[in-house]
Amino acid sequence: MPVLRLLLISLLALMPVAARAASQPIDTAPRIALFSAFEPEWQALLAVVEQPVSHKEKGVDFVTGRVEGHDVVLVLSGVSMVNAAMTAQMAIDRFNLRAILFSGIAGGVDPSLNIGDVVVSQQWGQYLETILARETPQGFQLPSWSKQEFPNYGMIFSRGVKVPRDGVDKPERQFWIPVDAKLFEIARTATSHVELKRCIEAACLVHPPKVVVGGNGVSGTAFVDNAAFRTWAFDTFKAQVLDMESAAVAHVAATNAVPFLAFRSLSDLAGGGAGENEMQTFEKLAAENSVAVLRAFLKAVPM
Repeated sequence: MPVLRLLLISLLALMPVAARAASQPIDTAPRIALFSAFEPEWQALLAVVEQPVSHKEKGVDFVTGRVEGHDVVLVLSGVSMVNAAMTAQMAIDRFNLRAILFSGIAGGVDPSLNIGDVVVSQQWGQYLETILARETPQGFQLPSWSKQEFPNYGMIFSRGVKVPRDGVDKPERQFWIPVDAKLFEIARTATSHVELKRCIEAACLVHPPKVVVGGNGVSGTAFVDNAAFRTWAFDTFKAQVLDMESAAVAHVAATNAVPFLAFRSLSDLAGGGAGENEMQTFEKLAAENSVAVLRAFLKAVPM
C-alpha cells in the first residue's frame, strides 16, 4: 500500500498545474452571457459589443464587453448539443452570470413562419433524446420498461430526460424545459416592433420578417433538411423552430439556476423549401435579425 500511495503522489506531481487546479473565475463582474454557435452568429454579436476584451479557455472564445449598457460576455459555443452544454457550464464556472441568452439561426418547422422571422420560444425540448425501437412483425416495439411519450417517427421514439437541480433528490423525467418567466415577459413586450432585415447582398426575402414570441423550440444532434421529418417535428411537438444547441444550454442553465432565453431566426425551412436548402444564402441575414431582436430585448432589461 505505501508503494502504491507513493506512485500515485508521483503521478499527481507530474500532472500540469492547470489540469489539477479547480476552475478559476475570469472575472467577478455580474454579466449577461450572449451565446452563439458558429461564425456568422458570432460575427453578428461581435459587431455590436463595446469595449471588447478577448479570452480563450480550453480553445473556447469568450469576449467580455458591453452591449446596450449591460456588462456581457460573448460565448462561442460551437455547433452541437455537447459543445453547447460544455461551454454553458464553462461560462457559469468562470463568470458571474445574471442570465444566459442565445442568439442564432434555426430551421423553421412551423408552416406559418418564413425565413428571416425571429422566434423567442417559451420552452425547449431535446427531441432527439430517443429510443430506437425494435422492429417486429407487429411494428416497432419499445422495451417493456419504457412507455411512449410522443408519436414516433419510424423507429424513433422521443422521450424526456432528468434535469438535476439543487434541492431535488430524485428529478423526474421531463421533456420541456421552460425559459425564465421574467425574461420571457420582457421579450413579449419589448420585441414586437423591431425593424428586421429583408435583403442582404443580392438576396431578398419573399415575405417581410416578423418576431414571434411564444411556442416551442426543439434541439437535437442533427441538421434537418427533410420535408417529411420537418412535418413530423411540427405535428408532434408543435415546434416553431429546431436547432442544435438551445435545449442543451437550457438544460445546463436550469441545473445551475441561471435564467435562460433564446432568440432564433430562421435561416432555412429544414427541408420545407422548394429547392436547395437556403441556409448558406440567408444565414448572415438571419443572424443579424436575431441580434436586432436581442438588442431590443437588452434595452428593456433592468440594469
